[in-house]
Amino acid sequence: MASKPDARARAVALAYTEGSTPRVVATGKGLVAQAIIEKAREAGVFVHQSPELVSLLSQLDLDDHIPASLYRAVAELLAFVYLVEQGNDVAAPVFSLPPPEAPAETASAAASGEPADIARQP
Repeated sequence: MASKPDARARAVALAYTEGSTPRVVATGKGLVAQAIIEKAREAGVFVHQSPELVSLLSQLDLDDHIPASLYRAVAELLAFVYLVEQGNDVAAPVFSLPPPEAPAETASAAASGEPADIARQP
């Protein structure tokens, strides 16, 4: 029996090309989030769970580049992904993130530890 998708699940996909900052290429909640995650995994794209980072990234519009306040966290994530893809056994980064500047609902959702994933596309 297939499990029911979590309606609270959230996902953000980032694309990165050398010479520019990463940008948001997909974002969604519930079934859309599950579809983003499934497509990423089918394509061999690394998926990392970080509810706090997803909460901040999901505030951006599609095709927006990440803001300067998230450069360090996303750079740490990309470095981690690179090391994992090279076959290294490394611990996931612990992010030092700025506080969300979102409505109280988004901030409390991030604090609740709800499922959230980030997919990185090369």
